[in-house]
Amino acid sequence: MGQAHKALVFQGGGALGAYQAGVYAALCETPRQPQWIAGVSIGAINAALIAGNAPERRVERLREFWDLVSSGPSQRLPEWFADRATLNQWSAVLASMLGIPGFFEPRRNPALWMLGGAAPVLGFYDTSPLKSTLERLVDFDRINHDDIRISLGAVNVRTGNSLYFDNTTQRIGPEHVMASGALPPGFPPVHIDGEDYWDGGIVSNTPLQYVLDTHPRTQPLVVLQVDLFSARGLMPTTLSEVLERQKDITYSSRTRMNTDALAANLNLQQAIADLIEKLPPALRDDPSVAAVQAQLKHQPIDIFHLIYRDKPYELESKDYEFSRAAVDEHWEAGMRDLRATLGHPEALRGQAQQNGVTTFDLSGQGLGRIRHPM
Repeated sequence: MGQAHKALVFQGGGALGAYQAGVYAALCETPRQPQWIAGVSIGAINAALIAGNAPERRVERLREFWDLVSSGPSQRLPEWFADRATLNQWSAVLASMLGIPGFFEPRRNPALWMLGGAAPVLGFYDTSPLKSTLERLVDFDRINHDDIRISLGAVNVRTGNSLYFDNTTQRIGPEHVMASGALPPGFPPVHIDGEDYWDGGIVSNTPLQYVLDTHPRTQPLVVLQVDLFSARGLMPTTLSEVLERQKDITYSSRTRMNTDALAANLNLQQAIADLIEKLPPALRDDPSVAAVQAQLKHQPIDIFHLIYRDKPYELESKDYEFSRAAVDEHWEAGMRDLRATLGHPEALRGQAQQNGVTTFDLSGQGLGRIRHPM
């Protein structure tokens, strides 16, 4: 059995994306480098920063981006100003009013104030600062000529269909990264080749299905799926906590449902292929039966699911709260969680042991529940 192909899968989650950057920083302490990165929304930005730089500069560029977006006055409120939960909320409110350096700024259009929802604009914010940031921090020639694959999820506004911009089939530019993160109504759609695109998280907040659908069945695959919303949480006691739980459940349940459904489907296909192996040779060697078996059989797939666990003082604004304190905490949590994961000898192994899909749930304490193949 050959060496497994390694893929990183980054979910959307706004300011929480610093956790993904920390995960990658810890991954760089090992020889386990991915050959493929797939991302949606903030995951697409992190993916571009990684794939668009030389290996020795990737963590540096990630750090530069996350320092930039947490550098504004509203992101650097003094600790004595209030308790941490209040500081986070104030930082988020000010960010929504003033924008985020190097990312987005509010539109200065009087029509927004005079006409409200009837204003002839397609987003509250201008994202041209993000374009300048990407052009400065990402080498798109490297993305389009290097050997690391990158896939960015978006949604066609006109058709409502999800699709992926992939450097194996097209040239990737800043506009493709921005399209993946163009979450309405805050951000306007991005126009590419005659079509308009919104944030891929509108349809699916994880690129896992795309990775499994397009990966060759003849090669083993190890996926590290880094998610930013947790399905598990406490019963809310305030309205802010209600909004936070609603957001967590909306995004995490979709991810878990997709992961479980994909694993069950692929395992069923493999089980049928294994049954065909047990047929008498006269039936098994029939060309039509052999053709069906070839379509069903695949090499082992291991999916390691690493999920950010938020702090008690993080509320519904956590995905647009870019304070330096929060960014640093998220980054450090990502590094800590992956280091704990790598402490297990079976974690992220480079060579899978059996056919079918095996998923591993990971937490800050390392390897958690394991669901075995059928």
